[in-house]
Amino acid sequence: MQEQEFKKLLDKYLNGSISDHELEILVKFKEELRLANKESHFTNEDHKNAIKESLWTSINTQTRTSKKKKSLVWKVSAAAAVFIGLLATGYFYLQNTKSNTDFMIPENVITLQLENGEMKIIDEDGQVEIFDDRGNIIGQQEGKSLKYANTIAKKELVYNTLNVPNGKTFQLRLSDGTIAHLNAGSSIKYPVQFIKGTNRQIFVTGETYLDVAKDPEHPFIVNTNGLNVQVLGTQFNVSAYPEDETTEVVLVEGSVSLYTETEGYDANKRVYLEPGFKGSFDKTKNNIDTSKVITGLYTSWINGKLVFRNMTFNNILKKLERHYNVTITNNNSDLTHEEFNANFGNEPIENVLRELKSNYGIEYKILGDKIIIE
Repeated sequence: MQEQEFKKLLDKYLNGSISDHELEILVKFKEELRLANKESHFTNEDHKNAIKESLWTSINTQTRTSKKKKSLVWKVSAAAAVFIGLLATGYFYLQNTKSNTDFMIPENVITLQLENGEMKIIDEDGQVEIFDDRGNIIGQQEGKSLKYANTIAKKELVYNTLNVPNGKTFQLRLSDGTIAHLNAGSSIKYPVQFIKGTNRQIFVTGETYLDVAKDPEHPFIVNTNGLNVQVLGTQFNVSAYPEDETTEVVLVEGSVSLYTETEGYDANKRVYLEPGFKGSFDKTKNNIDTSKVITGLYTSWINGKLVFRNMTFNNILKKLERHYNVTITNNNSDLTHEEFNANFGNEPIENVLRELKSNYGIEYKILGDKIIIE
């Protein structure tokens, strides 16, 4: 958690405007600090106290602007004082122990990594402004969408990386107007500004639906760690999870060409897709096959739906784990390679499991966020 997010959540806690989601993040942060402080010690006590005093001064200064806020500060309970005191103490630890920065970030939150390595937490109900190294606003988040502006010319590529955990989805608008929908368990690395005269290249892990802005002079290339997708302007879905045996590209509109990283770009070896076709890259065989498909089956996740057609049980479990952020253990090996058909809306996983049991006789147990297939 960075300084800006920390002070924002702390101030909301004091004035009583903190949301349940924000309070959960703050409580998790407090617990992580408690564990971290238990395993370490501060070598500069005076510096630590100075940081704590500075934080309290900042809090009191901000709250004096309103009698209501001032009253709230003085009415903070002893338990709340201990809570905030621990946060203030741990804040020094956070700022002075770089190796533990990642440890301090709560699990299952959307994060944005800047070029300089700084990590920002993206609250799906919040608003965040993204600045460049000169203090110019280059992007702005509003809820479940992050948009980059195309107003400042850049001479060199500067990358940001957006990470979306299991159980969540997010939308990103690049500086050229291209829109990327990120599915659960996905990440995308992209330039904050594209440079004139060069290809527009991004790097995707996981699943992303792209609506690429047309620009014939600057081809758009999606790198998926083994397979490259080149387009000028089109709509398509890329599924490139590391644990999957194949990377799939489904073309909805326009045209794309596929080529492997090992072979590089070769007009004679590229595989072209037409709308309504899927290109499948086998990572072990290093080859690309194409087949005609119903595109809606592969893009339904954008609307929160799960559609399985002739899909192996093993792949279904992977998708359920990502979509619902759960862990599933399959103790029935006979089901692993069986193929199933199913169609689910935006509903709890309990309903999905009940349907699988009703239609296919699949037995299961639910233990918190762990599911066991028997």
